[in-house]
Amino acid sequence: MQEGCYKEGSKSKTYSVTIKSTEHKDQANFQETDEFKELAKNSEIKNPHGYNTAKSAGLFGMEIQGATTIFAVNLKRILKLLNEKE
Repeated sequence: MQEGCYKEGSKSKTYSVTIKSTEHKDQANFQETDEFKELAKNSEIKNPHGYNTAKSAGLFGMEIQGATTIFAVNLKRILKLLNEKE
């Protein structure tokens, strides 16, 4: 078991084991669910594409921002699916 754990020629030897708490295990299990995957899709719209803040005033401006943001995200998803097919 020394190989990979201990460095040759070092003055001290250490061994570490990562212990995950139940919260970490629960979160890891939750990230595998369909619910989390759906929430991650919505998060993609808000964070990188700026849908969490309005760029213009008025209802019409917000509608245009929403439509273009959703269009851009859907276009990216379509292109990703087309590239996976090839």
